[in-house]
Amino acid sequence: MASTESLGSNYQTNGFYDEMLAPSGQPRPGYRRLYELLNRLGPKELARRHDLAMEMFRNHGITFAVYPDAQGTEKVFPFDIIPRVISAATWRRLEAGLKQRLSALNLFLEDVYGRKLILQQRVVPPEIVLTSPQYLREVEGLPVPHGIHCHIAGIDLVRDHKGDFFVLEDNLRTPSGVSYVLANRHVMKRVLPDLFAGYPVRPVEGYVHELLRHLRWLAPAGVDDPAVVLLTPGINNSAYYEHLYLAKQMGIELVEGTDLVVDQDQVFMRTTRGLKPVHVIYRRLDDDWIDPIFGRQESLVGVAGLINAYRAGNVAIANALGNGVADDKAVYALVPKIIRYYLGEDPILPNVETYLCAIDEDRRYVLEHLDDLVVKTVDASGGYGMLIGPQSTKEERAKFKLRIEARPRSFIAQPVVALSVQGVFDGGRLRRVHQDLRPFVLTGPDTHVTPGGLTRVALKDGSLIVNSSQGGGSRDTWVMAEDEAEGVDA
Repeated sequence: MASTESLGSNYQTNGFYDEMLAPSGQPRPGYRRLYELLNRLGPKELARRHDLAMEMFRNHGITFAVYPDAQGTEKVFPFDIIPRVISAATWRRLEAGLKQRLSALNLFLEDVYGRKLILQQRVVPPEIVLTSPQYLREVEGLPVPHGIHCHIAGIDLVRDHKGDFFVLEDNLRTPSGVSYVLANRHVMKRVLPDLFAGYPVRPVEGYVHELLRHLRWLAPAGVDDPAVVLLTPGINNSAYYEHLYLAKQMGIELVEGTDLVVDQDQVFMRTTRGLKPVHVIYRRLDDDWIDPIFGRQESLVGVAGLINAYRAGNVAIANALGNGVADDKAVYALVPKIIRYYLGEDPILPNVETYLCAIDEDRRYVLEHLDDLVVKTVDASGGYGMLIGPQSTKEERAKFKLRIEARPRSFIAQPVVALSVQGVFDGGRLRRVHQDLRPFVLTGPDTHVTPGGLTRVALKDGSLIVNSSQGGGSRDTWVMAEDEAEGVDA
């Protein structure tokens, strides 16, 4: 039997909040049995099972593509076999906060593309919202089914040095990653079934059923058996594995733009038996590319005339067009006010403190403290377009200063969040890495939050960037159905 020291020796938290180990070095209550079992298995057996997990990922084609790679190389999604544990009590609060946030953001989207009351009353600065590069004036006044704009959301959460959760980012356009949530659980059950024994882990497999139920609910009135398709940009998209996986699991067609045709404001799918009506489209294309008549004329992945069919109410699109304004990192800073305005409630999940460079006072502070802050462009993703002040050079800060002064609306800044850590199994030992959490929220006939979400880990030593495109990986996320009597500190 391996000792605790054999797995955890030389493990340092360096002052960050460790989700598995308390400051004393002992496992937190929610991890105790898990930690004991890991040590009973020992480094050699864990290494064998880790290799087995990676082999399963390769055999099942669980991959992602990296855009900067000129070859479009697909890579196996890095995976750590040590799960993250979230207590039932903690999850209840997270779930309530996520439902609250999505309720307010949907009301916000309905308002800013309609009456614009929140802007007329200057509860939030109209100039911040209306100058967003993601705000689509073309869809103003366009009704959406049931008044819901965001049907599928992925909200990025982080824990600080005290273990408190904060919302870091909203993803209301085409959020990705849920396929890895399902794949991680599938692999974990097979390579470490003994870990599940005695742990009341809530299942995640119901997501696909819930997603299809929510999509079918969007169908135009009078359609009893709606045809749902998933529209993908194609095999070269970085999330193509997910598109293929979700379509297969839902039992719906995976289509590209050339597979669809619009005739008299009706959408049809080309099949070997002729044209078949399409009623609901789960699109994984950005707004600009979905219809060359509506957006980029050079788009080869969209469907000409799709937006006219959408306007006519003959097809539903999830997510709705124009949601990017709520993803804008400058608008993110306004979400606490948005929640209070529409719901009359204080936010359950707070934002990370954010400075808007478009505001003179905030910009002056940011420019004077670049070496202490993280600066982000408002419309970038994947960990790109960032300046991490404490890790930056004088030259990098000077360049960002010029960029901020030239285009202040394009930047926000935040304090460096001391992201929580948890050990990954590496070379027979635990090595601490930073991690975040992306839960997935479905809004429709009801609001469904899949218990857990995608825990992304920054596998590079000292890195705060968890994105797979920059060396990040993931692990299974366990939400407890019930807490032990002694309490779960997780």
